[in-house]
Amino acid sequence: MARDDKEQSPRWHIDLQPWASERPSLQEEARRFLQYITTPEVPCLTEGGDEARLTDAKGAWAACLDPRYSLIHSIRRKHCRVYSFGLGADDRSLEMSLVRSGCDVHCFDPSLKQPHLQKAQMWLHRLSVDWRDPNPALVSQHQHGNTKKLATILNDFGHRQVDVLKADMESAEWKILENIILEGVLSSVGQLLLEVHLHWAGFEVPGDEPAVVRYWFSLLKELERAHFRLFHVHSDPTKPQVFLHKNVLNASSAYTLSWVNTKWL
Repeated sequence: MARDDKEQSPRWHIDLQPWASERPSLQEEARRFLQYITTPEVPCLTEGGDEARLTDAKGAWAACLDPRYSLIHSIRRKHCRVYSFGLGADDRSLEMSLVRSGCDVHCFDPSLKQPHLQKAQMWLHRLSVDWRDPNPALVSQHQHGNTKKLATILNDFGHRQVDVLKADMESAEWKILENIILEGVLSSVGQLLLEVHLHWAGFEVPGDEPAVVRYWFSLLKELERAHFRLFHVHSDPTKPQVFLHKNVLNASSAYTLSWVNTKWL
């Protein structure tokens, strides 16, 4: 696995990209952002040129099996690990495909009744990812003790890396992604599958509308800096066309995005 020393050093803030236009404009920020998330950068193909992906039943979530990247080789070496974060997830068809491929799959759901459970060859944990660790005083009162930062979860489980990180965090994804970037955890991830929600700014994301979209775009450019490339995008046609509480460029309120770390070998 290739590691970027710069990525390993904890940082205090992300680098904001220049504004999309001379003056802050929601329309221009949205146009740049939406073009970025709807334009895959790399294909996922076999050596023969056929599509090389594992997907869920709806085709929203995808894992890349292109031999140029690490996942298929981890599977063949029987050394593949998957983390899946979701709130009450009912469709785990991608996770089951990865289990059948021989991956060690850990599903995290804070609504579970038991702390740890093995079911259908998957590990289920009463835990979820957050952009901060819980306050010890609150944990002692049995409040919010089942969410932790990704770096903390990896450390607690004794895992140095995950081949696939899948997360549907219902609008907490922006701050969680920021934390993963700032703490240098990206280099421990082979593929990042993330549902992003655009109907509002997201938990604890400050600023006016143009500033929010600039922040979103800047987070994704940080992924690019860390050698992640978008290979799959999906928007659910049943989702409303709401972008920061209004219709902007007919954008969907949610997109499922999948990136591969092209330097993760």
